[in-house]
Amino acid sequence: MFLVIYITHPSEKVATEVTNHLIEQKLVACANIFPIKSAYWWQGAVAREDEFVSIVKTRNDLWEKVCEEVERIHPYEVPCIVKWEVEANTAYEKWIADSTR
Repeated sequence: MFLVIYITHPSEKVATEVTNHLIEQKLVACANIFPIKSAYWWQGAVAREDEFVSIVKTRNDLWEKVCEEVERIHPYEVPCIVKWEVEANTAYEKWIADSTR
């Protein structure tokens, strides 16, 4: 088992910077970045924004470190960092374990 972590970002540039940092620090094995349209409550009003989401994959034991690092470098006051515990084929799970520290 490993984690898939969903993180929203204000721009593709920020998504790329955050995910590159996590990969370079070997906190995640890989990342996918997608454009999204978001609607959410913020400061008493509904906000509608174009955002980017990154989906990163890592080991379960790195959850806290990934959260700390994202919160440290992310421009949002309250970044969205959501995890799912998932399973994959054995070779892929081994690659994730081997690609992180």
